This record gives sequence, C-alpha cells and structure tokens, in this order.
Amino acid sequence: MMEYIWLGVLVLMVVVEIMTTQLVSTWFAVGAFGAFLTALFGGELWVQIVVFTVVSAIALIITRPLVKKLTKNKTVPTNADMVIGQTGIVTEKIDNIAETGLVKAGGSVWTARSGDNTVIETGERVTVLEIKGVKLIVTPIKDESVNNL
Repeated sequence: MMEYIWLGVLVLMVVVEIMTTQLVSTWFAVGAFGAFLTALFGGELWVQIVVFTVVSAIALIITRPLVKKLTKNKTVPTNADMVIGQTGIVTEKIDNIAETGLVKAGGSVWTARSGDNTVIETGERVTVLEIKGVKLIVTPIKDESVNNL
C-alpha cells in the first residue's frame, strides 16, 4: 500500500516541477522514487521516510550548485548601457540633495546624480559611471580634453 503513496508523491512532485519550471521539487521526486523502491521491497515505514529524506538531501547537495550555475540570471546589455564611460554635459545643475540634474550624453538628455554627492554646475563635463534605474550616475571631468558628446 505504501508504494502507491510514494508513487503518488513522485507523480505529484513531477507535476509540480513541470508546472513551475523553477526546480523546486526535483529533489523530492528523486527521494520519493527511492522511498517507493524501499516500500516495493518491503521496507518499514520509518526506513522509507529516512530513505526519502536522505536521498532528497543528497540529490539537492549534488545538483544544486550545478543548477544554480546553469540558471544564473545573466545581465543583457541594452543600448542605454553604451553611454557608460561616455562624456556628457550638464544641462541642469546636479544636486543630489535637491534631487535635480540633467545631463546630455549619447545624444539623449538623462536625469543625473553625482556619484560622489558633489554639486555639479550647468555646462560642466562629466563622465558617466553607471546607470541606476533611469538615472545616470556621473562624476565631473577634471581634464577638458575629452569630448564624446
């Protein structure tokens, strides 16, 4: 009788895995299969539970690092990323405290904030350090010889 219960658990875990595609029940399906085989060969209930637990844990320990590596979210660069490292010109004074600032870079005008919290005046040249949300994080340029506008 217990073999049918473990078979049901196995089928349920496989169905959950197919529906979620998040690899949340794969290891329990493997453990349920081990417990099913134990029940099929007449193992006591406590042995079946131990087999389920141990096999699930071993499957998790062995495969989780590989699964994490294979399913790791990769950042997909966008056209906006091309402004990082470019030179821009401040078109509205950048003041992080007042939450003001605009920079023209890469042919577009962006909301901007100073990377080091300094106030950057209109007309100054800046280098784009990064993009956070829809804002450029910039730093003033000391050398005026660079021009990528």
